[in-house]
Order: sequence, then C-alpha cells, then structure tokens
Amino acid sequence: MSDIALPPKTGKFRLSPGALALMCIPLVLIAICFANKFGYYTIPPGPRVILIFVLLLSLMLTGMPISISLGLSVLIFLYTMTTVPIDAVGLKLFTGIEKFEIMAIPFFILAGNFLTRGGVAKRMIDFATSLIGHLPGGLAISGIVACAMFALVCGSSVATVVAIGSIILPEMVRQGYPKAFGAGIITVAGSLGILMLPSIPKVIYAVSTGTSIGALFVAGLLPGITLAAALCLVTWYIAWKGNFPRMARSTWAQRFQAFRDSVWGLMLIVIIIGGIYSGIFTATEAAAVSAVYAFIVAIFVYGEINLKDVPRILLRSANMSAMLLYIITNAALFAFVLANENIPNALADWLIAQHLGQWGFLALVNVLILIAGNFMDPSSIILIMAPILFPTAMKLGINPVHLGILIDVNLEVGLCHPPVGLNIYVASGISGIGITDMTKAVLPWLITMIIFLIFVTYIPWLSLVVPQALGML
Repeated sequence: MSDIALPPKTGKFRLSPGALALMCIPLVLIAICFANKFGYYTIPPGPRVILIFVLLLSLMLTGMPISISLGLSVLIFLYTMTTVPIDAVGLKLFTGIEKFEIMAIPFFILAGNFLTRGGVAKRMIDFATSLIGHLPGGLAISGIVACAMFALVCGSSVATVVAIGSIILPEMVRQGYPKAFGAGIITVAGSLGILMLPSIPKVIYAVSTGTSIGALFVAGLLPGITLAAALCLVTWYIAWKGNFPRMARSTWAQRFQAFRDSVWGLMLIVIIIGGIYSGIFTATEAAAVSAVYAFIVAIFVYGEINLKDVPRILLRSANMSAMLLYIITNAALFAFVLANENIPNALADWLIAQHLGQWGFLALVNVLILIAGNFMDPSSIILIMAPILFPTAMKLGINPVHLGILIDVNLEVGLCHPPVGLNIYVASGISGIGITDMTKAVLPWLITMIIFLIFVTYIPWLSLVVPQALGML
C-alpha cells in the first residue's frame, strides 16, 4: 500500500481563478453584444470589428472546438451587430460548401487512408533504404526520403507520420539509433505531407481564395524536394558526427526489386501530375482517381487490406471529412461577416498605407501564422487568415500561388511544436517519448525548416518555376 495520503473526496468540482476568468470573458463580451442589440450601448464600427475577433479568441481559449467557436461568434455578431436576417445563415452554410473543389477533400482523405493501411509506405521505405541505406545515418535519411515519396501521393502530414514512423522507428531503435533522434526526424519529415503534390490545406486555401488547385499542387514540388534535401543533409551531419549505424550497401538487383515492389504506389504521382497537366482531369477529379487507384492497389495488388476492412476505412474517412467540412461551413459564415463589414479591404488599405511593401507584408504573414500555429490547426488557420490576408497580397502584387506555398510552409512549422502540433503528438504516441523531450528532439530539423521558410518567403521562384514551366500560371 502507498504511504501517500490521498485527499478526501468531497464531490465538489472547483475551478481555478484563471480558468474562471477565461470562462467569464466570452460571457462579458456576449453581454456587451446584446447591450448593443437592445440599445443600452452603441458600439462604433471600429471596436465592433475588433470585438468579433476577441470573442472568437476568447471562446477558443475556453477549450471550445474551433468550428463551434466560429459559428457561435458569427451568429452572435450577425444577430446583435448587423441587420442581416438570421434566415440567411442556413443559405450561407449551404453555399459555403457548394463548390466543386471541396469534393477533393473527402477523396484525398479516403486515398490517404487506403495508402496508409495498404502496404505502400513499407515498400517506399524499402526502396529508399536500398538506395541510400549505406550512408552515415542511412536508415534515418531513408525515412525522410520515404516521407517525401509518401507525401507525393498522400497529402496528409499526420498520415505520413503514422505510415512511415510506425514502420521505421522500431527498426531504427533495433539498429542502435537513439529513439529521440528517430522520432525527431519523422515528426518534421512527416510535415512534407502538406507541402508536396496533393494536400488538403492547399485545397482549402484554393477554395478560400479562388486560386488554381492544380497550380498549387505542382508548386509544392520544388520547395518540397528542397526541404527534404535540407533535412537529409542535417540528418547526415548529425549521424556522421555521432558515428550512427550504417546499413549494408544494396546490390543493383536488390534496388531494382525494391523499385518493382514500390512502383504501384509511385505510379500515383505520375497519374496526378500527368492527368492534371495533360488536361485529362481536373485536380478535384484527380482526387477521385487517386481514391479509386489506392483502393485497387491496397486490395488487389498488394493484398494488405481485405474487402471486409473497407467499410471501416470508409467510416473513418467519412468521420474525418465531416469534421473538416463542418469547420469549412462555419468558416464560410465567418468570411461572410468579414466581407459584410468590409474588413479585408479596409485592412488591405491600412496595411498598404503603412508602406510595408512586399517584404514587410510577407514577414508579417509569417509572424501571424507562426503565432496562430501555437493554438490552431492548419485548416482553421487557413480558413480564418486567408480571406483577411489575401486582398492585401493581391494589392501588393504577390502571386497567390506563392502566398499559398508560403502559408503551407508556415503550417508545417506549426505541426512540429506544441501546444497543438499534431505531428509531435502522433510521433510521441508512436515512440513513447514525452512531449517535452519530443520538443527538444525536433529542434535541429525545426531550425532547418525556419531557415527554409525564409528562403521560400523571399525567393518566389522556388514556388512558381514548376507551374510556370507547365503553363499553369
């Protein structure tokens, strides 16, 4: 028995003063809104604009889901601050997702789930290992290359971490690599999932701003390859300095066999790029083709999934899709309020009057999104920030595709650090390493990503050269 005396159970639930204060702030703001509605107090237009953002932030800080925080903030604002009929809310909720491009989201989620469970990741790891496993830290570098290849066909950072990390991390530990070293690599390399070809955040950005999805897809190729190369270089240096294990050099026959085994997964890259570039199908249709192709490969080619597993995968994909679509519908309401109050254009005029120029504005974008990445997920950041920042970027002559890739890289950084970095939590669950230790483990690669972010910010050529070469811009 333990000698520690446990406090008696009183049956009372007590809130700390800080938690109580956080709960009271939105209540006070809501009361102010209703005071304006019933004529007890008139809020001027300027403070009224600030109020909706403060109300949204205060609701999120209470732990309320972002989608509900968005919807509740908008409903309260519309009812108490505007003459817009509440009946219009239902119409806006419907029209918010009545866009053909949004159909790409559930299809890419479904394709990612089939690929994650269909044996594609394992074969990509084997192929990467056969090529570079003999280098210092070869298995670790192979993990980065495998993440890059899987990201080309998956479009989800979390799925990339799960698919590659769950296979390669145990093998790295077995061969003598420090567990924290491997976990740090997979956490950051997994973020390539939203930068390479198909990417759910890219689809959301395209829908929010009217940018070409196809151009955004291919625009991530060169930045993604560059970032993967930088991560490999840092990994090689750490492994060389630490004298980490090497693998035996594979023969050309072994490399060819590994390529043959992985070619079915790699063919999806050709299908997406070739189909979009040739005009056979749009980016949205490419998502549907990807889902069907991933289904065929996972079940009939690799045989890693049985037909009886398909309903479970469909249900999981439907749940994830519904969650994202619910956020999108509420964000559409939020964007409607911003447009109704002329906030984006007013903010654009104000920022231009500050004479920030392109360089200053892009630095501001980085700061805002990096801060938002501390307490919001990527989809929510895009849905809230893109409608606000996009008009200013257009007035300053910034290419919308360059802005989209810049936002993507910022989101990658946010995925790799607490408090809401999804990749770091997933890698922690796979490796069994605590969040504090995981935060220290990712530092070398996280610093690399931040340096890379500066290059992407001020060298638009990295983002624009491929879509320009393919005639998409």
